[in-house]
Amino acid sequence: MLIEQPPQAYRMLFPGAVWRIGEPGRKRVFLTFDDGPIPEVTPWVLDQLDHYDIKATFFCVGDNVRKHPDLFRQVIEKGHHVGNHTFNHLQGWKHTPKKFLENTDLARELINSPLFRPPHGHMRIKQCRELQQAGYRVVMWDVVTRDYSRFLTPQQVLGNVRHYTRNGSIIVFHDSLKAERNLREALPRSIEWLLAEGYSFGLIPMRDTLEYPVEMTEAI
Repeated sequence: MLIEQPPQAYRMLFPGAVWRIGEPGRKRVFLTFDDGPIPEVTPWVLDQLDHYDIKATFFCVGDNVRKHPDLFRQVIEKGHHVGNHTFNHLQGWKHTPKKFLENTDLARELINSPLFRPPHGHMRIKQCRELQQAGYRVVMWDVVTRDYSRFLTPQQVLGNVRHYTRNGSIIVFHDSLKAERNLREALPRSIEWLLAEGYSFGLIPMRDTLEYPVEMTEAI
């Protein structure tokens, strides 16, 4: 559970970061995809979202956007939101705050979004604070599906969605080669289960206001 649904103690290390978006009286979740866009997986994900008439938020690696600009534009043209996942998929713990912010700013030149998610969720407290001061909205998660794990089956990935999802959950999948084996089976089955449970799907808002006037970001 420490991976699939981060405990409150870890969430408290990063005040102001978004972990969950609860709207009173509304049963809603937020699908997100990390690490793309790549031609081997992202077009299939977009087709799945079209099939179910769902919008999602894609946290993109800047170098992948550089290599596949047409695919990146397709994500936006289909009405999805995009966010910054650094230029080189840097893990914050391994780099100075200065280098981490510079790499993120480099990605922002291509992605042009205030939304940011640290790769692997690895980020120093100071890095989070400096990103927020630079105008980024740090978006973490409430459920990690672990679709990337070679030790899990698609059924187990689906099980993580079913066990940990709750109202307001920000759910992480990956449009990556590492996740592809599990994703192709687990994603449509997860969407179908969420729909059957009465969930609707929202986009991560770019700001704290306007799009979600009753937004309530929760740390638990």
